[in-house]
This record gives sequence, structure tokens and C-alpha cells, in this order.
Amino acid sequence: MLFPIYDLPSARDGILKRRSWAETNYPPSLLQGIERTFGVALSPEQAVARILEDVRQRGDEALYHWSHRLDGATSRNFLASKAERQAALAQLEPELRAALELAAERIAAFHRRQPAHSWLHMDEHEGSLGQLVRPLAAVGVYVPGGTAPLPSSLLMAAVIARVAGVETVIACTPPHRQTGRIPDSILAAAEIAHIDGLFALGGAQAIAAMAFGSEAVPAVDKIVGPGGLFVTLAKRQVFGTVGIDGLPGPTETVVIADASADPAKVAADLLAQAEHDILATAILLTPSRKLATTVQILIAQRVETLSRADILAVSLPTRSGAVITPDLATAMAAANAFAPEHLCLSVADPWAWVPKVRNAGGIFVGETSFEVLGDYVAGPSHIMPTAGTARFASPLNVEDFIKRISLIGLSPATSARLSAQAVRIATAEGLDAHAAAARERM
Repeated sequence: MLFPIYDLPSARDGILKRRSWAETNYPPSLLQGIERTFGVALSPEQAVARILEDVRQRGDEALYHWSHRLDGATSRNFLASKAERQAALAQLEPELRAALELAAERIAAFHRRQPAHSWLHMDEHEGSLGQLVRPLAAVGVYVPGGTAPLPSSLLMAAVIARVAGVETVIACTPPHRQTGRIPDSILAAAEIAHIDGLFALGGAQAIAAMAFGSEAVPAVDKIVGPGGLFVTLAKRQVFGTVGIDGLPGPTETVVIADASADPAKVAADLLAQAEHDILATAILLTPSRKLATTVQILIAQRVETLSRADILAVSLPTRSGAVITPDLATAMAAANAFAPEHLCLSVADPWAWVPKVRNAGGIFVGETSFEVLGDYVAGPSHIMPTAGTARFASPLNVEDFIKRISLIGLSPATSARLSAQAVRIATAEGLDAHAAAARERM
């Protein structure tokens, strides 16, 4: 069955079950490809480690080597020129340019509302305590370009970085395998977002370039943006040298729907997510078996009309499906346990259910607020926590591009009074020099 229908117990052992990194079983074709490339059997983690270390040691020469070997790149000039970006923007289809510019405006407007302020509390007796908020100096954005160029992902990160006040914003994206060029839509998006440098680099070598720097690519303080397996593994391995936004995995959406939902809209929303890649997840939670059956039929009818039917033929039967729940409250509990990237509320009174959501990257309230608008033009970033990390993580936002510095300026009297308490704690911890430093102020 292309879009299976499950009972809740079966789904909890199947499509609703989260799997950790340690449980990853890599397909034989992937491992064989790595062996052909490296001449020795390696895990993906080991292959990424080799690329990272090579770029760290040899800089641009290693970047060219791996870009040529893995992406077929032939140019040693990774940087897209300002003139190339401006030309791409000028020649872009007017409707697409207008849509990208509108998206950038709405992303900026949404994130300007996020509070990130320095503050200082002064007391004539106590002294001063406060917080300084400073933007990061340099940020790198990874822009996927595997099966399709994603200019929206560049905007969803770079525009927010600019709002936060980041001084230097660069981006890396794989060159098109046939032309060797960065696609025009991404060149144009880079110009709209006013980034400082766009580099034709993909995969682990791009992450290495931004983490360690090279002759051509400046090192950054933090790397953000989604990517495939090798990008995600590389981000995990360079964390500590640089900051990262998270380890985003394949996209996922959960739709909670009742009998009032429009089955055609529900089917469309599920297909929109499932077409991303073969590991995408699209799940319907509903107490209405009639709705689930109708959606199942509509999905089967529509798949063959879509350009990415080959991807849907894998993602729908293996990682997606409808789950019949006893009621909406049970559906919400299952969604909170799953902690989806996207949670769509296609129910009669969606706002009544918003307070019951605990875990989700984004909530899409009602059928007019569908997830595709979130992908492009609603305003919040579409770079959201996946793989259950919505239990503790947030969508990309201004907080990802700033740091907070504590400010301590106590009065002499307060210093002396607090020093006595510090001595007691330091002594209990066996830290004599700490205690001595505090006694000097008593």
C-alpha cells in the first residue's frame, strides 16, 4: 500500500518510533560508494573525518580535490563574484524575484520582533549586574543543492543573521554537476540577502572550509543550515571548533485532522513533505477512518502526476502513513511524543488545540496556514528541529546568531558580604585558593 493505514500500537512500533544515531544502518550502496571513492572500506563518519582533516591540513588544494572527486567540479575558483550574483538577480524571472524579495522582507520583519537586548540593573547599595548581547562576528550558511537548489534555505538563515547584526555572513552550496555553476536562483538569493561571499562548495568539504578556513574561504564562528548525511556528520565533528545550529535530519510533518478536514488539502500537504527525499516522513493522525481512507485514495491518484513520483514511491510506504487514534486528545499526545518538525492542525477548532502542543518545531493552525507557506514566505525560518529534537530545540532564530555576556560590577560592601558566603562554598569544595581570594575582600 502506497500510504498505509495503521492502528496506534502498530504505529508506535513503526513510523512513530524514533531511532537514535547509533541505530543507523547505512545502505550497502552508500558503503560501496565510499569504498570506491576512498579505496578502502570506511563508515560515513570515517570518510567525513578524512575529508575534514585533509582540508584542515591542505586548505584550497584539498577543497579542489574533494570537490572535483565528489561533485565533478572543475574550477579552482570557488567564490561567485559580485557581478555574477548581480547578473543572476537582474536576469531572474520577475515573478520569482518578487517572491524571493517578499520572502526576505517577511523573514526580516518576523525576526526583528524577537527580543535580544542588553540590560543593566544598578543599585546604589548592591552595585550593578547586567547582560551584554553581542552578535557573532562571522557565520557560515550551508545551502543544500542535491536534488534541487534551495534559495529559500539561504534566505531563511542569512536574512536572520543580518537582523541579528552578524558582521560577516558567507554561504556554501554545491555547484550544479552538469554546468559546474551555482544555480541562478541561489546566486540571486545571495544578492537579496546581502551576504559577503558565496562559494561553490558542497558536502563535508564545505563544512571543513567554513570551520577551519582556507586560502579562499574565511573561517566562521558558527555554521547553520540543513544538509544531507555527510554535511550533518561533518557539522557534528567540527562542533567545538565552531558552533552549529543543530543536526537537522530528513524533513517530517504530522497532520492532526478530524472529520471536518478537507481530504484533498490533507493529501496535498502530506505529499508536499514526502517529496523532499526518500527519508522524508509524512504522518496523518486522525480519529476518522473515513478521512484516512479518502486521503489514502487521493494520494495514490495524485502520485503519478507529480515529477518526484520516484521519491514518493519510497518515502510514502516506508516512513509515512495514517494512524487511527481513539480521539483528538490521543492524537495530540502521540504528536507530542513524536515531537515533529512540522505540526499541522486541520481540525474544526485549531486554536483550541494550540495550548496543548508541547513539542513541535512549528505549528500550522488551520488549513489556510499550511506548511508550504512556512517553507517560503510566512516569516519564521523553515530551518526547524527534526528527529525528535523539538523536545529541546527551536527553529533557527535571532538567538542562534548572538551571544550573551554577563556583566558584574558589585559595590565594595556587597563584595565583602558575599565573599563570606563564597568562602564557605569554596571550603566545602576543597578549593583553598578560591577561599583565599574571597578572604582578601572580606
